[in-house]
Amino acid sequence: MRNVTLNNGVEMPILGFGVYQIPPEQTERAVTDALAAGYRLLDTAAAYGNEEAVGRAIKNSGIPREELFVTTKLWVQDAPAQENTGRAFEASLSALGLDHLDLYLMHQPYGDVYGQWRAMEALHREGLVRAIGVANFHPDRLVDLIVNNEITPAVDQIETHPFFQRTADQELMHEHGVQPQSWGGFAEGKNDLFTNPLLSSIGAEHGKSVAQVVLRWLTQRGIVAIPKSVRAERMAENIDIFDFELTDAQMAAIASLDTGNTLFFDHRDPAMVDWLAKRRLDA
Repeated sequence: MRNVTLNNGVEMPILGFGVYQIPPEQTERAVTDALAAGYRLLDTAAAYGNEEAVGRAIKNSGIPREELFVTTKLWVQDAPAQENTGRAFEASLSALGLDHLDLYLMHQPYGDVYGQWRAMEALHREGLVRAIGVANFHPDRLVDLIVNNEITPAVDQIETHPFFQRTADQELMHEHGVQPQSWGGFAEGKNDLFTNPLLSSIGAEHGKSVAQVVLRWLTQRGIVAIPKSVRAERMAENIDIFDFELTDAQMAAIASLDTGNTLFFDHRDPAMVDWLAKRRLDA
């Protein structure tokens, strides 16, 4: 497995396993299969409701903790965020059955953002988290957070797939030492991604599936990917992307698929901001 080195020297696998939208009752089996397939980066979140199942799979895997890279995410917190963030972190850590996290992400750029970040900085200083970062931060919000705080986010996890490629976002992150990570790498199959003629033809040239082409495209750009599946055979296929390389011409051709727009929702849409920012997880 290839790793990327974060801005604080921590190494993170460039390909991992995500559990978004996997029901809790299926998550333990899915993570167990993913670990058996060779994944060592696991990505969950308090908002996903399946941290406990991820924790059981980790505990029962027998894999040494130091070989795993575990990420979870902090949901929107009200002021005083220092106190609330500490409680949310402890709840996630307890659910996962771990004594530390490898990466803790602020899930949304809403609520008491500065208070949340400074509480996360404190968790990092205490050694409870090896790296801290954000998710769904547009460039302006990311730069604002960087210039007004002590620790620069190690990661920004954003929607990134062939139809929304986020090239300018990636360039800005590189400039500031922030590692880009993709969510929705397969666009959830929207725009008929898995039968796209261009991606299919590139896959045929390499003897690979469209999914493998997309994951290779992401990781070849230096973007961390976290594909999700509940099928062991698909997990094995998705991790098998390091024995081929896309040509410059193929990378350029895939670039032509970019629409420049989200396929899901806009984190700057006032109605979406209102809905996300007011949502609270059950205590």
